[in-house]
Amino acid sequence: MDIALLNVRITIQKSSVTVDSIGNHIVSWEDFYSCHATVSNESPSEDTAAGTVVDNTKADFTVRWCKKISELTADKFRVVYAGELYNILGIDHMNFKRKSVKLKCQKVRR
Repeated sequence: MDIALLNVRITIQKSSVTVDSIGNHIVSWEDFYSCHATVSNESPSEDTAAGTVVDNTKADFTVRWCKKISELTADKFRVVYAGELYNILGIDHMNFKRKSVKLKCQKVRR
């Protein structure tokens, strides 16, 4: 892996459920890990659904393997890149060689 290609900073956030004073369950996101990554296959696309334009931009983030990255799951984590939120659709461990991990992501609909 060429380390010079890791030219953008991303933050990985973890979801947690908190209970407020009256018993409502609220999903909150807290920073889990921040690292440098390579962005590839960033393909902006838009669809029209129910009269609104929906942004379906997908991007792949490649990061170096570490113990924290190995804990990631697609349902409890998300990526913050350039002020935008991306849901993790899939995690590719690159043949389990412990060198790099590719996160396949899609922009969060708001």
